[in-house]
Amino acid sequence: MEDQEILNSETGTKEAVNLSPKKVKIVKVYVASVGEKGNQKLACEVKHPDKEETIKVSSVKYEQKGGQLKVVGTWVNLDEEDKIRKGSALAVLMNFVAATKPKELEGKEVDTAEDEKGYLCFKAY
Repeated sequence: MEDQEILNSETGTKEAVNLSPKKVKIVKVYVASVGEKGNQKLACEVKHPDKEETIKVSSVKYEQKGGQLKVVGTWVNLDEEDKIRKGSALAVLMNFVAATKPKELEGKEVDTAEDEKGYLCFKAY
């Protein structure tokens, strides 16, 4: 459907179907610019067992000091040596699945969880 055709579309009767948290396989990783400032976030295309097409996941749920679970985006946060910042959500995910570089996430199978809004995120705890 072309952009301008949307102006003549009626409201549908089908609601969005939420996928349940399951193990997914990361098929592709890439860096996406987000927002007006163009902040960089690592996005992962994953294959969910209940959906034919790939979906995008770009957040991770992990345990902080003190046992609190936190959901954070996989923002590309570099240190002074241009390496993934130790302790960042992306570093926690990579460490959890034994990847030393973001590209090594491709092909990994990772459990997912739901965030507070019902979206899937990687489970790293």
